[in-house]
Formats: sequence, C-alpha cells, structure tokens
Amino acid sequence: MHMSLKQSIERSALPDALKKNLSSFVDNYLRATAYSNEDVTPILVQYLALVQQETAHPHSFSHFHPAERHPFDFYEFTLSLVRPLLDMAHSTVRGKENLAAMWRSLQRKENVILLANHQTEVDPQIISLLISPEYSELATSLIYVAGHRVTQDPIAIPFSRGTNLLCIYSKKYTDNPPEEKGAKLLHNSKTMSKLQELLDAGGSCIFVAPSGGRDRNDATGHPQVADFDPQSVEMFHLLAKKATHPTSLHLLALSTMDLLPPPKTIHIELGEKRLVAYTPAHLVFGPPLDMESIGASADKHERRRERSEWMTKEISSMLNQ
Repeated sequence: MHMSLKQSIERSALPDALKKNLSSFVDNYLRATAYSNEDVTPILVQYLALVQQETAHPHSFSHFHPAERHPFDFYEFTLSLVRPLLDMAHSTVRGKENLAAMWRSLQRKENVILLANHQTEVDPQIISLLISPEYSELATSLIYVAGHRVTQDPIAIPFSRGTNLLCIYSKKYTDNPPEEKGAKLLHNSKTMSKLQELLDAGGSCIFVAPSGGRDRNDATGHPQVADFDPQSVEMFHLLAKKATHPTSLHLLALSTMDLLPPPKTIHIELGEKRLVAYTPAHLVFGPPLDMESIGASADKHERRRERSEWMTKEISSMLNQ
C-alpha cells in the first residue's frame, strides 16, 4: 500500500475493525488499478477523508435521498472511484432498443420500473458509467431502492450520497433486532408512499432488486441469480397499476459481480470485507413486461410465485444469451 495512505489510516481515529477493512480495500484497489498510468492516490485520499467524516458525523438519509451534487459532487466523485476498475472496452450493454424505448416513454412523463438482479454495492455507479455515453440524463436521474446497509456503513455512505435513493429495510433485516421491527416496517411504508408520489408525478425511472439482496456464487463458483420475492414483485406491479401516469415494468439483468463480489454468506452486522478487481461488466435491458400473461394459476398467491420464478429464470437466461 502507498505509505501515505497507510499512515493516514493508521493515524486516524477510526475503530480498529474499520481501519482493517479500509486498509484491505485500499491495498486491493491499488493492485486492481495498477494497470493504469493514472495516479489514483488523490482519489483515495479524498475517499478516506469522507469515510472519516461519516464515522465522526454520520449523514442522515431521508426516505427519498436525491443525489448530492453541490457543494461537493458525490455523484461524479464516486464515478471517478469506480471508473478505474471498469474495463469499458470489453463491457457491453444489450437490449439497447428497449433502453431507447424506455427513454422515450420517460420523456413523455411516463414511468419505468426496472426489476433487476443485484450483484455489487456499486451497481448504480456501474450502470451510470455504461449508459452515460448515450443517456447521461437518465444515468443521473435513475432512482434506486436501497437497503439500510448502504446508508449506515461509513465505507458505503460516500457512494450512497451520490445516488438517488429510496431508503428501505430489506425483509432480511426487518426482524433483527425484533424490537425494531415495527419501526422498520413503518419506515418502509413511508418510503413506499414517497415512491407512489414520484410515480404520480411522472417521468421517474426506478431500479429495484426484488430479491432483497445481492446474487452470490453457487457451489461451482458461478453467480446464481437470487430468487425474486413474490410479494416484492406484486407490490411494484400494484404501484405501477395505481400510478396516475402510465408505468411499465422491465427486467434488467446485471453481470457486475467480479468488480466487487459480495461476501460468501449474508452478514447481519455491518463491516464486510471489500475486494475489488479490474473487470468488464454487462447490462441487458428487457422489453416491457405483460404481467397478466405471466403465470397460469387461478390462485393469486400461486400466480405471484410463478411470476417471480419466471422472472428469476428470465434474468439468468438474459445473462447467458
């Protein structure tokens, strides 16, 4: 590790566990970006300062958090952190005709909901970097439904401050600890009310991962798309039907895991280890979904299960085409 960076971490007032994770991340980041002639040290120095700031004075996120662009541009800064890790020359965006159709509908004040898999904490930055050359306005206006971990972990917060977020508690964490379940569910309800307001205003593009978490590798070491949750899919289907502006649902398949893989197992506590690599990433945008044609069961609960299973399999198929 660069000596000044190492000393900066060691001399900081950060908790020991956070120092260890930061040291590991910075060391790994420097190795991953060694291919480049770019000096990434200034970016990392600024990032470390932001992490220290968040540790001392944590930022408070509202139910809807617009990306912070002034006086400090967190959006562009976090893109500058991720850009050296992304092999743009070998990255791909497929389904561009569907992406173009989405953009046209957004310009007509219609809404788009992207039902997507989720692989890395920096998926929003990867998406922005890959679509910005043709759709920079869409890249900056995309709104992501985000779990509480990225708004509470000091290592993740600088990235979150640069992203338009609808902040929720994932189903995996609402029961832990049990005494906070009611408050968390109330928080989620208020966030969903804000989402409905955005859809009623029109022109919003919403990214949500109905699995409630990131994909992980299977026993053979290959990424396995996490199962979509039937209740989550149905909730966004109903929100779309209820919106006063036409709202279409699309699948978005992401292959981004190699850049920043999640832990092998789900961690309830904050402070996961982060290892990065220089790698390409891939996006596949799907056409509008005809929700009424997905699922054959007469029982509504069984039909919701069929829909979510079909979507999970379709995401896998899109990635393997």
